[in-house]
Amino acid sequence: MTDHLSPAQRYAAAKRRAAEQATALAPFRELYDFGLDAFQIEACQALEAGKGVLVAAPTGSGKTIVGEFAVHLALDQGRKCFYTTPIKALSNQKYADLVKRYGADRVGLLTGDNSVNADAPVVVMTTEVLRNMLYAGSSALTGLGYVVMDEVHYLSDRFRGAVWEEVIIHLPESVTLVSLSATVSNAEEFGDWLDTVRGDTEVIVSEHRPVPLWQHVLAGRRLYDLFEESGEKREVNPDLLRMARLENTRTWGARDRYRNGRDRRRAADRERERRQRARVYTPSRVEVIDRLDAEGLLPAITFIFSRAGCEAAVQQCLHAGLRLNDAVARARVREIVERRAAAIPDEDLHVLGYFEWLEGLERGIAAHHAGMLPTFKEIVEELFVRGLVKAVFATETLALGINMPARSVVLEKLVKWNGEQHADITPGEYTQLTGRAGRRGIDVEGHAVVLWQRGMDPAALAGLAGARTYPLRSSFKPSYNMAVNLVGQFGRHRSRELLETSFAQFQADRSVVGISRQVRRNETGLAGYREAMTCHLGDFGEYSRLRQDLKDREAELARQGVAQRRAAAHTSLEQLKPGDIIHVPTGKFAGLALVLDPGIPAGRSAGRRGMEFHEGPRPLVLTEQRQVKRLASIDFPAPVEPLDRMRIPRSFNPRSPQSRRDLASALRSKAGHVVPRRHRKQRAAAADDPEIARLRAAIRTHPCHGCAEREDHARWAERYHRLARDTRQLERRIEGRTNTIARTFDQVAALLSELGYLRDDEVTEDGRRLARLYGELDLLASECLRDGVWEGLGPAELAACASALVYEARSADDAPAPELPGGRAREALADMVRIWGRLDALEDQHSISQATGVGQREPDLGFAWPAYRWARGHGLDEVLRDADMPAGDFVRWCKQVIDVLGQIAAAAPEGGTVRGNARKAVDAMLRGVVAYSSVG
Repeated sequence: MTDHLSPAQRYAAAKRRAAEQATALAPFRELYDFGLDAFQIEACQALEAGKGVLVAAPTGSGKTIVGEFAVHLALDQGRKCFYTTPIKALSNQKYADLVKRYGADRVGLLTGDNSVNADAPVVVMTTEVLRNMLYAGSSALTGLGYVVMDEVHYLSDRFRGAVWEEVIIHLPESVTLVSLSATVSNAEEFGDWLDTVRGDTEVIVSEHRPVPLWQHVLAGRRLYDLFEESGEKREVNPDLLRMARLENTRTWGARDRYRNGRDRRRAADRERERRQRARVYTPSRVEVIDRLDAEGLLPAITFIFSRAGCEAAVQQCLHAGLRLNDAVARARVREIVERRAAAIPDEDLHVLGYFEWLEGLERGIAAHHAGMLPTFKEIVEELFVRGLVKAVFATETLALGINMPARSVVLEKLVKWNGEQHADITPGEYTQLTGRAGRRGIDVEGHAVVLWQRGMDPAALAGLAGARTYPLRSSFKPSYNMAVNLVGQFGRHRSRELLETSFAQFQADRSVVGISRQVRRNETGLAGYREAMTCHLGDFGEYSRLRQDLKDREAELARQGVAQRRAAAHTSLEQLKPGDIIHVPTGKFAGLALVLDPGIPAGRSAGRRGMEFHEGPRPLVLTEQRQVKRLASIDFPAPVEPLDRMRIPRSFNPRSPQSRRDLASALRSKAGHVVPRRHRKQRAAAADDPEIARLRAAIRTHPCHGCAEREDHARWAERYHRLARDTRQLERRIEGRTNTIARTFDQVAALLSELGYLRDDEVTEDGRRLARLYGELDLLASECLRDGVWEGLGPAELAACASALVYEARSADDAPAPELPGGRAREALADMVRIWGRLDALEDQHSISQATGVGQREPDLGFAWPAYRWARGHGLDEVLRDADMPAGDFVRWCKQVIDVLGQIAAAAPEGGTVRGNARKAVDAMLRGVVAYSSVG
């Protein structure tokens, strides 16, 4: 290899190899049985050079190796490394990986539920744990050299994203930050911000997937490639486009939708025959798995955006007799499951649907979603990685970083429920989901399969698949807890400055750069217009302002006149009664009309969709042309007066043509000869307005009024005023976007000062209690402690109250009122809602709203009864039956209640009952399924 090199070149190469061997990277590379990619080497070299790094790379590309190198460096240098993840499942997974490599004595775990070897040199933790450490000034931060923030793109998360920015801003300067992100389109912008707040940061972006991804559409029995590639050219598959065009133009006629039952059955038979002929239809879940198995594309994850859909898919496969495991694999599955589930009491197994779940696992089929028991989810993940489960039906939560790659990923639909409506999935979500396809070191290629749906546009799908990146947007907002912690550490002025360094403010400031440029261009244009309207007789700017003021005043008076006439018309309409004969002056229903129903007055009333707003009455009338119509205020530009009255027969039916004809005839006989009184046009308000008279006089006496080129100058002046108005609007936009975070902080601090949590730069005793309470309803919890709402409550009653601070129902707002425990617990819950109402009104006064992500939402009492009964020792079967929720949800909410009870115990004042009973409530809830579920 080196024979063709000169002696000097061989010497230089040997010297380079010797230098590489002397680095910390060389022994680290030997830990892996595969070579590192270029982006991994570049990031590791930057880390060793003392720089922070931001690594943005696709899912499954191996960016966590850079985080593991930070662990290696910390141990090599005798320093600490904290490895943070967004979810506990990821923390547990990364903890297991690092223990395997470095041993249990050198690696710890902190997730809120679990604390294992917390003083170890390497600690894996959730991001919130590190944030709480920073605010508490924990001694564990001593000797900290590196922090790895895995899945740092979570800072876009609407609910939890602020935590990532808090950590990045508040970490000591001596700590080197390793940020690992999915591929985002604005990585350079995020890197620029990191460079600003953390110092020298290298941005490494890799678009390369180590395992190539092939995209397909499965339509009926045919698997189409989404793209057709020839050389450098990549186009949507023309066969797929042709098929879609043909299928989407075959529509049912309007009559076909309204056939009787027999016709509908015949139509369904014809549709089945057409499907068989065309072979184009949405294949069933069983057909999809069968097809993937035949093509050698298992194991596969099928994403279904519904928990019930995931469970139904497993049942469909079981009922169809699908078996993906042989006898040896089935025995291995049973052995692993029985070992992992041994801690679950026998009486709980039936409640949890264990035996049905086990049957699916033995056949190689499973569901994976947030409603499952965490232990069950862990077992599914382990079996899938071992290749013993080959088909998983999952919700999108599986795509959030858990190491569970597959050969293929299937997307049933490209639409999902986002909590408010069914919306198309974004390019970022598509990339995240399909990123699971292709196992490094196992598969030569990965496959993403989208199921054909009627109306699908292959070009739009190609756009989703081709747009690999999405922008990272900050969701940072100051919270009450954050405000007291910052003021306590830095004082109010320094806290304000720190918040101004957030990524949210960085993005807001950058967004005004283009607007500022436009303002500067406008100012240049204004100077030109000023020069063009210069008049030798005097100040034409002053003269044009007089003309503009006159125009504005006339327009204002005209608006007032219209409003007054409309108000008079509204008032007259509200006074109408059934049987009044009126004359409709304008519109297509002009002429005589009989009032059948005067309509609803202006204001709010209960409608079919809740409270509805009505601008004014809309009378229902019978016209002389025999039409029954509801009129609007626009039909009455002037007040209406009844011409006469007549009786409406009780037998009148507005839907009967004969009835309408008879009454319209009676109407014409009664009032056909009456001539409506014409409304005299009133004198214009402008004629008697002193301000208009003054302005007209000033215009006539101004020197420029006599200029021969007056109208030419006026045209330039009008352009000047129009551009000046646009410029003022742009300046207001700039003002609205700059210092937004600091302004929100000022509003939060003002409210906290009013409540006595802050006193100038000092945090009061109440404020120090608030500093120990984290969560969406931190201020409500603090107010409840201060007002003694929970004093005297037993442990189970306190657990019920704590649940209202964390629980949020998945069901609609119109769900029936939840069952509540009685006695003191019910009274305390009612007090909590009253205190929230007081805080909500106070937030309104300080311009703080939930829409901005800062305000306190109303406490949700939906989990109070299950929490109370579980803390009282009731069995899992009866608690779940009454709660009507999956076991996984129940465990997750219990874990969150336990977490907030721990915070309440730490924050509660000495001498009361709350502290002790909160600890007893934790012990009472931490049992059974809640205790043996290691992940929450």
